[in-house]
Amino acid sequence: MESNRKQLLRALGPGILFASTCIGVSHLVQSTRAGADYGFQLLIFIVLANLFKYPFFEFGSRYAGATKKSILEGYKQEGSWVLWVYFLLSLASMFTVTAAVTFVTAGMLNNLMGWSLDPTLVSGLILVFCTLVLAIGRYSLLDSLLKVIGSVLLISTLTAFFGVLFKGPIESVAGFVPKELMEREGVIFLIALMGWMPTAVDLSTWNSLWAVERMKQTGYQTKMREVLFDFNFGYIVTAVLALCFLTLGAFVMYGSGTELSSNSTVFSDQVVKLYTNALGGWAYLIIAIAAFSTMFSTTITVVDGFGRAMGETLRLLFFKTTAIRTLYTIMMVLVAAISFLFILVLSSNLKDLVDLATTLSFVIAPVFAFINYKVIMSDQIEQAYKPKGWLKVLAICGLIFLTLFAIIYLAVYFELISL
Repeated sequence: MESNRKQLLRALGPGILFASTCIGVSHLVQSTRAGADYGFQLLIFIVLANLFKYPFFEFGSRYAGATKKSILEGYKQEGSWVLWVYFLLSLASMFTVTAAVTFVTAGMLNNLMGWSLDPTLVSGLILVFCTLVLAIGRYSLLDSLLKVIGSVLLISTLTAFFGVLFKGPIESVAGFVPKELMEREGVIFLIALMGWMPTAVDLSTWNSLWAVERMKQTGYQTKMREVLFDFNFGYIVTAVLALCFLTLGAFVMYGSGTELSSNSTVFSDQVVKLYTNALGGWAYLIIAIAAFSTMFSTTITVVDGFGRAMGETLRLLFFKTTAIRTLYTIMMVLVAAISFLFILVLSSNLKDLVDLATTLSFVIAPVFAFINYKVIMSDQIEQAYKPKGWLKVLAICGLIFLTLFAIIYLAVYFELISL
């Protein structure tokens, strides 16, 4: 029993990195906005997004547990065209995604430190810092750093959550008119919310990359049950905290008449102050630390994840003999630099930047979901390691769910359906 516990703890790490990636814009920004604008109307959609995306993230970890390789190698074995699809679709989304999470992080840092610096400048500094930390420490430092940040995030968020529950929801201001979900704006926001709930499906490749890297770090070939324990731990934490942030938004902001700002620093100040008003002045530092911890952990994992995934993709497609570390560093620097250019162009409106990134992620989600299903059900995986019946059924339902909502979004966006 003691030996089993030690082995589970030795495997723990990639799941925490996954949770740190998820609990960022999707939770702090989108879940909070969902609660603030619609109360608990979107609760069921958050639950469904977490449920129906689960198989496709799990398949990334399952592949690593079964083969001791990243699922990107599985893409390659299915055919170079699969890897090309992944590469091109990732190029279409990764800079916007990185720009969005970094810009929000800059606002949180400004708020925490009491600065009035240009968020664009702060974003650049954050990207430089993340790149340097990852280039020097690589996976080992990232793993250690995020275990600390994750603990701070979990404790501070749960403290705020239970404090708000104890105090109860605020009273609605006179003349408050709730937003209609079934209007065009409401449907578009719903798709954006589910786009990153808990995160984009294409990021499922990171689970397998981190699991393989963890094996290299510890020198221990993690068993399937240990890999899945680590993943499930991280996934459950992200799902629970999504509901916490929705509740915080609904209890503290819904009915207040406050419109969340599109300026990242002002938005951050609004979030922290509204929570503080509900809980009391003692909570200010807790909320500010939680908000910044949430976003910084997401930013550094996104820079690492895209750098690692794109570096490995290029190696498999073009540079089979080139050291992966070299490609990782080059791609990480490129991701940070080009994302900063996106921030320079789109920084005037936080809301539009976030919605663009999250919506794009949701529209391309069915493609990545299908690819992951195809790989995990292929002959690459021994029968004993393939998903059980219930997980296959859930995956098929997830494919239908993601495809249906992607079609609905496109129909609404191009006004093929009138609301």
